[in-house]
Amino acid sequence: MTSRTERLAVLQNSEFRFFLGIRFFLTIALQIQAVVVGWQVYRIMQDPLSLGLIGLAEAIPALSVALYAGHVADIKSKRMIMFRSVLVMLMCSLALSFFSNDDVVLGLGGSNSVRMMYLFIFISGFARGFYAPTGFAFLSQLVRREQLTTASTLNSSVWQIAAIIGPALGGWLFAWGGITTAFYVVLACTLVALALIGFIKPKPVPVLTHIEPIAHRLREGINYVLNNKVILSALSLDLFAVLFGGAVALLPVFADEILHVGAEGLGMLRAAPSLGASITMIVLSATRPIQSPGKTLLWCVGAFGICIIAFGISTSFYFSLCMLFLSGAFDSVSVVVRGNILQLETPDHMRGRVSAVNTMFIGSSNEIGAFESGLAARLLGTVTSVVFGGTMTLLVVAFTGIKSKALRVYRYPH
Repeated sequence: MTSRTERLAVLQNSEFRFFLGIRFFLTIALQIQAVVVGWQVYRIMQDPLSLGLIGLAEAIPALSVALYAGHVADIKSKRMIMFRSVLVMLMCSLALSFFSNDDVVLGLGGSNSVRMMYLFIFISGFARGFYAPTGFAFLSQLVRREQLTTASTLNSSVWQIAAIIGPALGGWLFAWGGITTAFYVVLACTLVALALIGFIKPKPVPVLTHIEPIAHRLREGINYVLNNKVILSALSLDLFAVLFGGAVALLPVFADEILHVGAEGLGMLRAAPSLGASITMIVLSATRPIQSPGKTLLWCVGAFGICIIAFGISTSFYFSLCMLFLSGAFDSVSVVVRGNILQLETPDHMRGRVSAVNTMFIGSSNEIGAFESGLAARLLGTVTSVVFGGTMTLLVVAFTGIKSKALRVYRYPH
């Protein structure tokens, strides 16, 4: 089938459409929340490290439960795990809306309010640690195997579209309606995502013929990734690229002190990478699969690093937007390639555990990268830390390209 016919076929599946709706509304909610909480924390603390601590507060619980969450996703109802995870996120968003309110900040004091925000970000990290591998594994229960590549690309595209709308909407809401109005939208979108889960019918839960120890099952998932050179190389490449090259955590500093564009400009800066990614993914979904995915992955991650360096040294708001737009475009190719590799190379009975390892490599590296960015900004200065991160990304690409022949020559299986 052509790419267009494949997209139409998979979109005729109503449950897959509900799944995309969950991803869309939950992503908008989390993106708005990230913008307004980041801006509020920096406005109170005036310290780039405080932004890095937001990432660390989320990464620690997500990392601690990732492997166990993958094990649970392989043996329990994925639909129910998703429902409970989103419900916990909703409760945490409600608490964040309270403790980030300006009146509460004045009453408790800035430092105490920020500590409470860190606490509920920490709790939400557990929920997101369960949600990520479960969502990845659940996708294969909604579409046929031959539709996985198309479904995975559409899933990533929807995430990127929501990641464009969310930050821009968050910055606008904060600037014109205040933090309380922004959190009303966060709560509404999360409620919609929670309701959409109910429209998906329960799916069969795997029947285990014999009960293996949890430690054995977790080790099995780790060993599968470590022994698959293509998956390991792709995950490692993205791990270090995101760890060193992520500048998103420092965008409040750039918006406030370097580009002088305020909360509304911050929303535009956060939306720019996703806009580039979304347009690129639309193009990718309308064309034939990438013929040399391994080489393409290397080149695009390298280009991403160059864009981050250019963004770091920029003092022009519009040039910065352009560099972030291009960084998102190049990053989206690596997201699609890595997602397709994982979907096509992972056996059905191990999807949750392999996705959990992916979460440890990639998902939490966003938050650990945010902490690294905040710490580096305090030690080196904001601009120097971003340029350093982009340079390290280029070195990682060069090392991976030299050492990983399996990734360089990789082709998608038929």
